[in-house]
Amino acid sequence: MSDVSQGPGWWQASDGKWYPPEQAPGAAPAATPPPADPGFGAAPGAAPGFGGAPGAAPGYGTPGAVAPGAGYGVPGGAPAYGAPVGGPPADQLADWGLRVASGAIDFVALFVIAGILSEINYALGAIVWLIALGFAGYNGYLNGETGQSVGKRIVGTKVLGEATGQTIGGGAGILRWLCHIIDGFICGLGYLFPIWDAKKQTFGDKIMKTVVITGQEKKSFGDAFKG
Repeated sequence: MSDVSQGPGWWQASDGKWYPPEQAPGAAPAATPPPADPGFGAAPGAAPGFGGAPGAAPGYGTPGAVAPGAGYGVPGGAPAYGAPVGGPPADQLADWGLRVASGAIDFVALFVIAGILSEINYALGAIVWLIALGFAGYNGYLNGETGQSVGKRIVGTKVLGEATGQTIGGGAGILRWLCHIIDGFICGLGYLFPIWDAKKQTFGDKIMKTVVITGQEKKSFGDAFKG
């Protein structure tokens, strides 16, 4: 309000005073500008933009994000071209000699004794044969449940799942023992197969997808029976 006009658009009221254009009767109110769209570098509380606030999708190098090109040996990464998939390194696989030694203790020795005793006394030999059968089945169970039968504790080897690197369970261990029957077919070829097989597996191992590794603690005969 003024006693004189201050420029174009000013108007004089009935009281003789001059008023600015926005106060003229019927004038439209001034438009309020819309709020700015939050974007890059937006203020706190705005929707996150590129590289923005917590809660935004993680980018390269963010903890929990998968880095491009993760290769063999990287947790969660796919194996690189030509890398081994599952199973232990070749130098950890038990050789044929160790497998024969543990097998002789677990499955062969008592049956040989039973056979000899049967020639002397059939009843005594039959009793020892049944003991040998039970001992062999027990060792099959131990191979699955703990990875180590009595013989394997003595020679320092262990049975593991080829893909998991874990023990396969007692029931699967007994089934693996029964699968060794197949190893005896064709002149015992399955028992000889670890000599040239890349994974040193018998036919029974291949059926059950198991491997035998070395490098375990060796125990005395007495301690091997204690577990």
